[in-house]
Amino acid sequence: MITVTDAGPLTTIQDRGRLGQAHLGVPRAGALDAPAADLANRLVGNAAQCAVLETTLGGLRFVTDVALTLAVTGAPCPVLVDGRARAFGEPVTVRAGSDVTVGAATAGIRSYLAVAGGVDVAPVLGSRSTDTLAWVGPPALCRGRQLAVGRIGSDRPWSDTPCLTIRAPVLRVHPGPRTDWFADALVALTRSPYAVTHDSNRIGLRLGGPAIDRVRPGELPSEGIVLGAVQVPPDGQPLVFLHDHPVTGGYPVIAVVDPRDLPVCAQARPGDRIDFSLA
Repeated sequence: MITVTDAGPLTTIQDRGRLGQAHLGVPRAGALDAPAADLANRLVGNAAQCAVLETTLGGLRFVTDVALTLAVTGAPCPVLVDGRARAFGEPVTVRAGSDVTVGAATAGIRSYLAVAGGVDVAPVLGSRSTDTLAWVGPPALCRGRQLAVGRIGSDRPWSDTPCLTIRAPVLRVHPGPRTDWFADALVALTRSPYAVTHDSNRIGLRLGGPAIDRVRPGELPSEGIVLGAVQVPPDGQPLVFLHDHPVTGGYPVIAVVDPRDLPVCAQARPGDRIDFSLA
């Protein structure tokens, strides 16, 4: 077991997501920065589908009653074991009784902690991921929460090279299904920079900047929403839907972010500049 002593602003359990459940109204969830989560699992010798812990801006602290191999990836941050600095982006072995801290992110937002054997919680609808929209799956971590560690499936961690996704936030986009609701839709989206706002979360990246004007009045009936959809509400400020997005929505979708750039959305901080470009 590991026992959480400080869960930070928001720490959730994530794996590759809850696929194929949109018809039930259940979001996919899963790690927002999938390459970082996959790397953390590889570093400790886990299979790709093992559950990890996703922190938000840092602050996770726990004690373990067993010896563990762990790795922290994603947003760079200090890693402390019993108050001593340990490596970020590398496998670290700790003794039973160790006090482990994943500190505040120094860039980006979300860090990923993998432990050899994976975080062992019961899957819900085929996934161990926490969904913060409908709260399907395990609840967000809190102080005193105990988490079991799964059985180790590899004799030794893999060696690997960190795959950093903290870079200039330029999002490549494809045309959406409702470009006809806007004048020169993709030109309007790509001609000016936007800034990430403070009310962004796992559901969506909310942006502020020049309003995108509609040329059609009224509203759409609700229709399906996909991961990466760029929706434009009546105020003209674009919203990029992330892994915990609702499965339907009634505002027009002007574009869809290329899947390769979704990890960039996961690490964009409030105030960061976002530019759109055609894929």
